Amino acid sequence: MKKILLLAAAALTLLAACKNTKPVDEPRESWSLTEVYGDTVAFHPDWTYSSVVYEANIRQFTPEGTFKAFEEHLPRLKELGVDCVWLMPMYPIGVEGRKDSPEALGSYYAISDYKAVNPEFGTMEDFEHMLAVAHSLDLYVILDWVANQTAPDHIWMTTNPEFYERDAEGNAIWEYDWTDTRSLDYENHDLWAAMDDAMRFWLEKGVDGFRCDAAGEMPAEFWQAVMPGLNEDYPNAYFLAEAERDNLSDPVQTFDANYAWELHHLLNSLAQGSKSIQDLKDYLARDRARFPKEAFRLTFTSNHDENSWAGTEFEREGIFAKACEVLCFTLPQSQPLIYTGQEVGMDHRLLFFVKDPVPSWEPNEYTCFFKKLTALKHNNPALAAGEKGGELVYFEDVPEGVLAFSREVEGNKVIVIVNFGVPSAEAGGEIEADNNSNRMTGANAEVPFLNAEAAPVTVTIPLDGSYTTFCGKTIEGVFEHEMAPGDFCILTR
Repeated sequence: MKKILLLAAAALTLLAACKNTKPVDEPRESWSLTEVYGDTVAFHPDWTYSSVVYEANIRQFTPEGTFKAFEEHLPRLKELGVDCVWLMPMYPIGVEGRKDSPEALGSYYAISDYKAVNPEFGTMEDFEHMLAVAHSLDLYVILDWVANQTAPDHIWMTTNPEFYERDAEGNAIWEYDWTDTRSLDYENHDLWAAMDDAMRFWLEKGVDGFRCDAAGEMPAEFWQAVMPGLNEDYPNAYFLAEAERDNLSDPVQTFDANYAWELHHLLNSLAQGSKSIQDLKDYLARDRARFPKEAFRLTFTSNHDENSWAGTEFEREGIFAKACEVLCFTLPQSQPLIYTGQEVGMDHRLLFFVKDPVPSWEPNEYTCFFKKLTALKHNNPALAAGEKGGELVYFEDVPEGVLAFSREVEGNKVIVIVNFGVPSAEAGGEIEADNNSNRMTGANAEVPFLNAEAAPVTVTIPLDGSYTTFCGKTIEGVFEHEMAPGDFCILTR
């Protein structure tokens, strides 16, 4: 369980300052929060270390788009190997300024009341029943929490107009092209208390935590003030930040997990041939130095933003989509995410503001693939997230374009081999991303997927015992296999 006995607020602030001060004369290869808290702290709920998160788009999940209809899929998600269901925002959506058209269903992220449910999805009783069914299946449920902005017609606009950022003329303002929202003013600490109260409303109903949208857009001081109390009062809850910020990565004070945005876009570029295996190794070294061992990193090949706006994993990663997914399940600190429809290989961009149900839920090869991956994550302690997982050890004597590594904990060892091919010099293109931004963007290769045309290579790795392959075969002595671009092999012992 998460640490219950937290330090006083002043002491926490001091510890946070110590934690985030890294010696400039001695750059670290990795670091641990035990340097701050000692070795007796349980940083995360036990259930989270080997967990798989599933993002559920209620509107598009079924033709009905309701809690009741989604509830019928919960046993299937449990069988898939899902541990935690993240529900995209299920609160009432504002009417004023709706995206697409006034008649559209609107953006889930333009909320008009934090303490109610969207009538499009059903009633509060329907939600509570769905939550109870999920818990009866030993599934955890977290809600999407949108604290950066509300709809223009949120109830606070009437009851607490002082909660909003305003221009010189007194008009509530918005960010980016989010014209269906109004930005909240985090210089007002009464807003902090109101937000804390609204989050507790759902935690008291039995919700198991939150995925906090655009968490990096708000001052870190807000989260550092609110989260210690939530962690103390709800020690089995899980909190995920849609951000990639080291000052939001201390699970005692803030979040259990941050998004691995940089990895996501790097995998896209690696798949398209504009980045190399060395680029991936360099990223992993940077990430290890930047975030403490205890910090979970949410890893994904798709989510609601990427699917709707950037394209499906098959558009972005081509034949390398499975290889990228394997890395999301096996890299250090990784906590993998499955988005709605990925488990059936959905190659369709779901529309965002209008009804567009998943075309089919018929099981196929991808269903089997994801079941094997979730079982791999659950059954191998070496792949645990955070500080409990095994260290990364590379096999260096492998062909160009191949990544091969092992992770081991207490006799459990996993070997992962993926072939991304060797890109032609014509591939070109560079990823354009800032690892401090909240939602990173990446640039496609100028001529993508030339690496998919590379010739197969033979990979040879000596084995230190008897291993089981991803397909259930036994192998020992030497692994020697011809691998085409996009191929992967996983061995466990």
